[in-house]
Amino acid sequence: MQKLSRFWTRSCLSVLAGLALVAPWQQIAAQAPAAPPAAAAPPAILFQGVKIFDGISGQVSAPRDVLVRGNKIERIAAQVAPESGAQVINGSGKVLMPGLVDAHWHTMLAAVPVATAMMADRTYLAIAAGAEATRTLMRGFTTVRDVGGSSFGLKDSIDGGLVPGPRIFPSGAMISVTSGHGDFRTFHDLPRQIGAPASRFDEAGDSAIADSPDEVRLRAREQLMRGASQIKLTAGGGVSSPNSPLDAVTFTEAEVHAAVEAATNWGTYVTVHAYTPAAIQQAISAGVKCIEHAMLMDDATAKLIGQKGIWLSAQPLPDELANAFPRGSVEWNKAQEVLAGVGRTYELAKKYKLKTAFGTDVLFSAPLAAQQGALLASLTRWYTPSQVLVMATSTNAELLKLSGKRAPYAGELGVVREGALADLLLVNGDPVADISLIAKAEQSLAVIMKDGVIYKNQLAPRAGS
Repeated sequence: MQKLSRFWTRSCLSVLAGLALVAPWQQIAAQAPAAPPAAAAPPAILFQGVKIFDGISGQVSAPRDVLVRGNKIERIAAQVAPESGAQVINGSGKVLMPGLVDAHWHTMLAAVPVATAMMADRTYLAIAAGAEATRTLMRGFTTVRDVGGSSFGLKDSIDGGLVPGPRIFPSGAMISVTSGHGDFRTFHDLPRQIGAPASRFDEAGDSAIADSPDEVRLRAREQLMRGASQIKLTAGGGVSSPNSPLDAVTFTEAEVHAAVEAATNWGTYVTVHAYTPAAIQQAISAGVKCIEHAMLMDDATAKLIGQKGIWLSAQPLPDELANAFPRGSVEWNKAQEVLAGVGRTYELAKKYKLKTAFGTDVLFSAPLAAQQGALLASLTRWYTPSQVLVMATSTNAELLKLSGKRAPYAGELGVVREGALADLLLVNGDPVADISLIAKAEQSLAVIMKDGVIYKNQLAPRAGS
């Protein structure tokens, strides 16, 4: 009995010690200064005389005052008297709008070259991702929906005030199959034992190879355990994966359904990477709620998406995206096929009035990541500027709501109205009249606020009387 007692004592102490070591980042964050501000936050922040683009109506209002207290918008009125100690920002001649949302972003992989992502030390990659997260926020994107990559640690660091960056709705590892999109192994890595990690990306948590319904269910539950707000599968072939033909339907319907079942049981949903009609239609049949890309879909598939009320997360991919790959390579040639379908995707989305979200899907390119706002502005090839801005704010926020209770942030995003979360941009000018302002964030964004905290302020503040 004494031995058993000592065993349980040692076991409990080991567990407690382990918990102390892996205790969520909150312990570290509590000891670190928030970034920013260094000084104590004011009791309230008052934007005076701003015109408002609320993210819903598509119009810009007459000048109003907007009072932010804590992390929420408390009051919007023709005039709000400054209270003692409040920070007052004169927004005369400027437009206050919601922070932008990118619904298809890869936090860990956006700005590093593919060779670096494959071979560099994981610590370097984490630091590089943190630096890019700060740049993302400084471009006015206060929220991103991460659809592939182990962004959990960076998300915790941002939320804990260690690194400035956007809110992250993480998917965790993008779940794929052997030779599917996301399988970057070489032939020398074969064969794989069922249940074993398949590649360096798998071991890092950026991808997860699964070749049966049971494996898919396991990998989906692993992401949910880590805090995924939605599950991402690659239901068809992709551009950047060398052994994944675009026309391939990678999962079986039973495998996709296993992920849907796991996500549904957790109150959230599955989104899938899919280009072709066959991959899209199978995913819809399996219960998927959102399709990423769809650049090769046909009229009948677009009509089905509309009839079923499925979300389309589309991206205005630029021709420069192919430059991440050697000209004439397999990947480069696949990119040309996908890029040729971008325009038709948006035309079909408009034709069938699909619920369409905006994302960028930048991978392996710091120069393209820097064009995040310009990619949004490029949607004016198919939509009016006000439609584009509504899509990147309140519409994208509606997509985020599919996460239900798995959403990592409580409150309303993507709008400027009383009670909403204070993720706000103060623009030097009117982005509805000149959407190119969004592409020039350094000059155009006078104030960037996320969760009621000012991360950029080009205007001299004054205290309330």
